[in-house]
Amino acid sequence: MSVKSLSLLLGALLTAGGAAADLVKVTPLGSHDGEFCRYDRALLFEDPNGTRLLYDAGRTVAGADDPRLGKVDVVLISHAHGDHLGDKHIPAPNSGECASPDMSVAATPHSNSVRIAHAKQAHIVTGSEMPRFLGKQLAALGGDANKSQLVRFGGERTVGGVAITTVPATHSNGLAPNFIGGKLSELLEAAGVTAYVGPPTGYVLRFSNGLVAYLSGDTGITAEQQAVVRDHYGARLAVINIGDTFTTGPREAAYVINELVQPAAVIASHANELATRDGKVLPGTRTEQFMQASKVPVHVPISGATMAFAASGQCVNGCATQ
Repeated sequence: MSVKSLSLLLGALLTAGGAAADLVKVTPLGSHDGEFCRYDRALLFEDPNGTRLLYDAGRTVAGADDPRLGKVDVVLISHAHGDHLGDKHIPAPNSGECASPDMSVAATPHSNSVRIAHAKQAHIVTGSEMPRFLGKQLAALGGDANKSQLVRFGGERTVGGVAITTVPATHSNGLAPNFIGGKLSELLEAAGVTAYVGPPTGYVLRFSNGLVAYLSGDTGITAEQQAVVRDHYGARLAVINIGDTFTTGPREAAYVINELVQPAAVIASHANELATRDGKVLPGTRTEQFMQASKVPVHVPISGATMAFAASGQCVNGCATQ
C-alpha cells in the first residue's frame, strides 16, 4: 500500500471514529429483553461526553441494582404517577410476561426513581412542585436533598454538559397516598384524592453534540409542541406516548409529530400493549398504527437495543426499520 493510500485510509478511520464519538446513545430499559412491552417507559440517554440520563424509570427498571443501569448522572421524572415515578418494579429483567410483567417489588414510599438516584448519587431534575418532595424522599434515605433540582418552563439547567428544560404537558400529576405514608396518606386514601405536586411536564434536552430531543412525558396535543418545542427549541428527535385514553393515541401522536414538532425521527413510547413478539411489531397494535401514520421514521424501543443519533436527529446505528 502506498503512503498516500495509507494516509487516506487512516483519515477515513479517524473521521468515522470522530463521527461515532459525536452520537447520542438511547437504550430502552423495558421489562423484557428484545421486546416492547406493556409497561415500558424507561429510556437511558448517554451524551457523547459520557453523561447518562435516566428518563421515567417507572416499573421496568429492576431497582438500583439493575445490571443494565451502570452509571447514572441524572434522573428525569415527567410526573408522579406510579408507572413513571415507580411505585413498584420487576425483581429482574424478563420477570413475568411481556403483556403482564411481574412487578412484585414494592418501592413506596420512596419510589423506584428516588431509590435509583440515591444509590447512583445522581441529580434529580424536575419541574412543577416536585423537587422539594423528591428532595425530602432523598433525605429520608440518607441522601442529599439538594440533589433534587428544579427547572421550570422557559428556564434551563445544565448537568454534565447536557442542557435540560421542562415543557408543558396536558395530563394529571396526582401523587398517590402510598408515596406519602403516615396519617396524611390515610386521610387522602379515605377521601379518594391524591396530593398535588404541580402540573406534569415533558422535557427538552440539548446534548453536547447539538442534538435537541423532546421527551413528551404523558400528554395530549398542545400548542406548545409547535410554538415551544419546534419553533423555539428546534427539536430533531422526539419521544412520544401513543397509548390512547390516558394520553395521545397513535393517530393523535402522529399529528403531533407530522404537523407540530416535525422532528427528523421519533421513538414510540408508552404504548400500553404487547407491541412486539420476537422483536417484531405485531399487526393491529397501536404501535403499528403509529408507524403507518407517521411521516418520519419511527423507532421502536426494543429493550436492551441501543440506538445512536446524530445531531440531525437521524438514527445512524441500532435502529433497524421493520
